[in-house]
Amino acid sequence: MKFTRRQFLRISAGAFGTMVAADATTGMELDMGSARATKTQGSGTQLVLLGTGTPQPDPDRSGPATAVVVNGSAYLVDFGPGVVRRAAAAFRDKGVRALEPINLRVVFVTHLHSDHTAGYPDLILTPWVMGRQVALEVYGPKGIKSMTEHILTAYQEDIKIRTDGMEHASKEGYKVNTHEIHAGVVYKDALVTVTAFPTKHGEWQETYGYRFDTADRSIVISGDTTPTQATIDACHGCDILLHEALTMKFLARPGRPNPQGFDIRAYAAKYHTTTVQLADLANKAKPGLLILYHNPITLRPALYPFASTPEDLLQEIKSAGYNGKVVVGRDLDIY
Repeated sequence: MKFTRRQFLRISAGAFGTMVAADATTGMELDMGSARATKTQGSGTQLVLLGTGTPQPDPDRSGPATAVVVNGSAYLVDFGPGVVRRAAAAFRDKGVRALEPINLRVVFVTHLHSDHTAGYPDLILTPWVMGRQVALEVYGPKGIKSMTEHILTAYQEDIKIRTDGMEHASKEGYKVNTHEIHAGVVYKDALVTVTAFPTKHGEWQETYGYRFDTADRSIVISGDTTPTQATIDACHGCDILLHEALTMKFLARPGRPNPQGFDIRAYAAKYHTTTVQLADLANKAKPGLLILYHNPITLRPALYPFASTPEDLLQEIKSAGYNGKVVVGRDLDIY
């Protein structure tokens, strides 16, 4: 499908509408499904994986966090544990200057589960302590405003000492402007248009995935969700689909501690997407590249011989009938 770059992204009737790149500067046509190759450093739009893990405290994989970097500006999705340090690593070790912590200014959150938000105080405070001078802009479901207010209240003494004491920290840089969103276009600037689409994640009343449209790429990030038509419609031949996936091996022999004793298979059916389900979804969504993240795998199989591995993920999704380009995402991968 081709669109002119003079058009603006718009939402038609239904869960998700036709996606159109926003750029009024030229009449060139843009094929939203044409950019298939993995991007290397220095390209206009990059996807940087800051955290690909789960609630399991795996030292090899930080909590869920992703950055879309467009011409030197960073936009984050989710802030799991370790987000700021992973951003610093992307800056120092990978040369992604937009991810220097003081540059973290615009953030989107898929839902308010702790593994996706436990890094929030760090994201608010550490870049400010390091010199951020402007408020953080945060977009997310209902409840993000209350969460933000409680975090700032919890750290009010720290904030007072840093601003009024010897440090003379900025009196703006710790502040947060929260935006509780609905499905549709939730953010737009000269570099990117961000569209939220509804997802389904168990008992949560509001959860969202996000589509990023830039001049050269379209990227869809699922967050935690069961398979939905809205995700298929959001991608619709997108360049990259970043999607969670549980292995069938994990469901057959769950490696995650479950002291509560709940039925992990019933839980997965209500909250998550399996490799078999994702193969079907991706065959319909047709992304240029499918990246698997937020999955219960180990990168040290010698230590955990019964756990799922990256190879299990790839084997299962291919055996389920998906023949498109697919990779297992790891922290600090850049696409």
